[in-house]
Amino acid sequence: MDAKQAITTAKSYVAEVFSDEQPKNIGLEEVRFDEAQNAWLITVGFSRSWDAARPFQTALGPELDLNRTYKVVRIADRDGAVVSVTNRTFEIAGA
Repeated sequence: MDAKQAITTAKSYVAEVFSDEQPKNIGLEEVRFDEAQNAWLITVGFSRSWDAARPFQTALGPELDLNRTYKVVRIADRDGAVVSVTNRTFEIAGA
């Protein structure tokens, strides 16, 4: 599996699994390959209907948009199976 296939799989999986929550603006955020686990770690961001931009956060920039959901989709390289979906946590510099 290459990176493009992993990205397509991750975005499709997020759209399907969270379909009841009507995710919008589904987009790629990060791509990483974990050689020790032989798995792709694809971070996918999206907005839900209850996510509304707040002026203060918007002014700080999209990297601090706490009203957007970020999920890490772990995909096994050997067969393309989604192994897990977890929350992506962020560290704010200086915090």
